Amino acid sequence: MHISVKYRRFAPLLSLLALLGCSGNPSTKASPEAPGVLPGPIAGTGQTLLSNGWKLSPAGTTTPLGDLPLSLQTSPDGRLAAVVNTGWGENSVQLLDAATGQVLDTEVVPAAWAGLAFAPDGRSLYASGGQHNRIHCFHIEGQKLQPDSAFVLGAKWPKQKIGVAGLAVDGRRNALYAVTREDNSLYTFDLKTRRVLRTLRLPAEAYGALLSPDGTRLYVTLWGGHAVAVYDTEKQQLLASIPVESHPNDLALTRDGRRLFVANANSNSVSVIDTRAGLVTETLNTALFPASPAGSTPDGLALSADDSQLFIANADNNCLAVFDVREPRASRPLGFIPTGWYPTAVRVVGQQLLIANGKGITSKPNPDGPNPVRDDGEKGKGYIGGLLLGSLSRLPVPDEKALAAFSAQVYANTPFTKAREAAPEVPVGSPVPQRVGEASPIRHVFYIIKENRTYDQVLGDLPAGNGDASLCLFPEKVTPNHHALTREFVLLDNFYVDAEVSADGHNWSTAAYATDYVEKNWPVSYSGRGGEYDFEGRRGEVAEPKDGFLWDYCRRAGRSFRSYGEFVYKGKASVPALQGHFCEAYAGFDLHVRDVNREQIWEQDFDRLVAANQLPDLSIIRLPNDHTYGARKGELSPLSYAADNDLALGRLIEHLSKSPVWKESVVMIVEDDAQNGPDHIDAHRSTAYLVGPYIRRHAVVHTAYTTSGMLRTLELILGLPPMSQYDAAALPLWACFTAKPDFKPYTLRPATTPQDVRNTAFNAPARRSLKFDLTREDAAPDLAFNENIWQAIRGEHSRMPAPRRSAAVREAKAEHEEEED
Repeated sequence: MHISVKYRRFAPLLSLLALLGCSGNPSTKASPEAPGVLPGPIAGTGQTLLSNGWKLSPAGTTTPLGDLPLSLQTSPDGRLAAVVNTGWGENSVQLLDAATGQVLDTEVVPAAWAGLAFAPDGRSLYASGGQHNRIHCFHIEGQKLQPDSAFVLGAKWPKQKIGVAGLAVDGRRNALYAVTREDNSLYTFDLKTRRVLRTLRLPAEAYGALLSPDGTRLYVTLWGGHAVAVYDTEKQQLLASIPVESHPNDLALTRDGRRLFVANANSNSVSVIDTRAGLVTETLNTALFPASPAGSTPDGLALSADDSQLFIANADNNCLAVFDVREPRASRPLGFIPTGWYPTAVRVVGQQLLIANGKGITSKPNPDGPNPVRDDGEKGKGYIGGLLLGSLSRLPVPDEKALAAFSAQVYANTPFTKAREAAPEVPVGSPVPQRVGEASPIRHVFYIIKENRTYDQVLGDLPAGNGDASLCLFPEKVTPNHHALTREFVLLDNFYVDAEVSADGHNWSTAAYATDYVEKNWPVSYSGRGGEYDFEGRRGEVAEPKDGFLWDYCRRAGRSFRSYGEFVYKGKASVPALQGHFCEAYAGFDLHVRDVNREQIWEQDFDRLVAANQLPDLSIIRLPNDHTYGARKGELSPLSYAADNDLALGRLIEHLSKSPVWKESVVMIVEDDAQNGPDHIDAHRSTAYLVGPYIRRHAVVHTAYTTSGMLRTLELILGLPPMSQYDAAALPLWACFTAKPDFKPYTLRPATTPQDVRNTAFNAPARRSLKFDLTREDAAPDLAFNENIWQAIRGEHSRMPAPRRSAAVREAKAEHEEEED
């Protein structure tokens, strides 16, 4: 029997929500939120506001760890703990005192990932070597880690694509098991000889591995296969897999081995498996509210010492969910505990909780003042990959009273509520509907995704906005149409991309979410240690949100859609849903194709569809050439690339504005990410534009908005539900719209910068640019490439300011701040 507790067992928490005022009808009166710069914690609240609108207030005491800790394990005697740090910066294995959280020793390793396991006697520790296809071995002597020779699975990436993930030690058989996420295999090593005894192919990419107490079964989560593989260690063969939900990762077993708990990151859930029957008997909803969209991302599990409570790390809700699991098939939720940013693992030692926070408790400011200069080669500590250092939270297992207070704090930290999901704060009469499914005068959305610019890089020269002209690389002379659009329509100077870097930019721009796969893989790839993150759907299920992307939601809602270069690779759609729904002649990411040529192809396709009365409700259009080719000799200069991109955008807007569908259209323009470039507010701050008859004219809006807020606006217009908790929580951009349309067409501004100037110098920046892979999107390292563009424009010996980043960049206030030009 399958018993779901997703709904019926949330009565205690729903009662708590009522007391907290978190439920009920949304206000019919709404006002946009105005900015208040907060470069640190919110005074008087004990909270830290992040740029995505979520707040942090971690419980317990905090110990700094390394870069992106993904695994946390405790020794068999409970005296020691270990973490493995796997981020963009220095990778390491750390040994800690479990009682105090004190770091006892740190061993730097060339590469690491999530696998970590103590030997049964607690005297050895094994850690994944990630894409270096090694397993690091340490002996523990006097609370110190003594490195020993590694276990070798194969040659380093890219010679062999293996990718070590979860580990488990079998003391009875003197064996070490390792599962992999690239060649989808189970490797068995002899602990004495360190030789591979056998290799077994798995059905999909693997993540975690856990041995049963009696050693007869090895359970493996199939990250890309929504199932748990079961390996019979005696017969040395795979048994039938057990289906679970999307993106299973961490596992936990009761002491008797009869119940297996599996975290499903993409489904906001934990599957409870009866190991004797091989069936899921319960599904626990880990989200803050029942029936929430994706976005809790459970990715860590731990049982209390007596197996009575289950603690679940919700990475994207920045909390632990706590369940009473004493009675099989009758689990019930107890509450939540606030953690640091993106918790990745949790362990229980006696009556104490240990929690690894992947991104720590705050994003650090840049070193050495407000505009420091970083060193070359992306080794400077101003890079985003080196700013998100992890932490360990330590606190007693809370009693009922403490857990109630912690739960209240978790709800106070989240901007997401079911009320806001159902009806965001949009006033009556706006062209942006208040609820999904309500009518809008706008029928056609043209969603344009560009590549990698901060606000100051393009619009920093505009006096009306909060810009810094000294950081402006592409001023009005280079981008006259971008500037004209901000004057004729709305200037947004407080818009933030949700993506950290390019790797997750197109996921956030089309799904309002970056899965655990994306979050845990981009630092590895960006650091040069090997591996590939998802390039727009090319990795398949393991990298995709459970319910898909914008086009999947359009299809389910009966809305027509068409892609021009987005999720299209070498003339083919990279996801099945776009088959037959993309323009084959329109080039995807290819910097040797001019954006003006892309725009001409779009015009021809657009005119054909309009004439046939077949224009789709949603057109997703890629204009990527503001990415540029940097300083590489013989390629177009960055200024020419930007001018090409500007002219193409201007032509597209003018052509649309003179068409018969202009009166019922809106153009929404975003950058997929800000490419970690210089901006005097924050390197997440980017440009965004809204254009159309129902967009206000000559307005400056300072309200803090995000990529997710742009998507929420698009969804409401087209009648689509939110795709994640992030767009469900985000503020729609309704303050930029007007109920009184102005059908005046847009007039193209002619180019004022040549589009055919090529780089001629073979200087140091040009030589460095030869190392960048610019044949595909997001393959060049963000910061180094951004500096390359800076030097191509400002001169070989100029120094680009390091990116500025704040833990909190904006605080919502009740009043709306805006200006009319």
